[in-house]
Amino acid sequence: MKKIFPLAVCRMVLAGAVVLAGLTSLPGCSSTQAAPESTFVLLDGSRQTTADLKGKVTLVNFWATSCVTCVAEMPKLIATHNKYKAQGYDTLAVAMSYDPPSYVVNYTETRQLPFKVAIDNTGAVAKAWGDVQLTPTTYLVNKRGQIVKQFVGEPDFDALHRLIEKLLAEA
Repeated sequence: MKKIFPLAVCRMVLAGAVVLAGLTSLPGCSSTQAAPESTFVLLDGSRQTTADLKGKVTLVNFWATSCVTCVAEMPKLIATHNKYKAQGYDTLAVAMSYDPPSYVVNYTETRQLPFKVAIDNTGAVAKAWGDVQLTPTTYLVNKRGQIVKQFVGEPDFDALHRLIEKLLAEA
């Protein structure tokens, strides 16, 4: 019988393994788990909850303006968002608690980010999503509100696009 580990265990093991081998998934790790209940505070002051993600395929990206890889991948996140947004795809960028809010606002405005940006002032959202500490860390959530893939570091965007297309095609 194949042993399946909870996603939280996989995240902890993966955090160490990604540094050593560039891994983004581990054998035996469950492939779907409900996205954790969270409240995201958006730059405009409005709030969005995990429940609001249901019905769309959503990419939740934990990032920081001081993270070189995050800044480098952002144009690809924008292109991905623009490519699939009309088909029921959304992006939510969550700035880490240590990122000064003024930097996040400036970055969002000067790059004209076309998707929602939240600031995790207290770190509670990152904690709820598996104690995210490495950036970028990205989760792909299906229409049912389940995490289907976690990426630590920049995703393989061709593979990500294939997965998004598969998830968008699901009922």
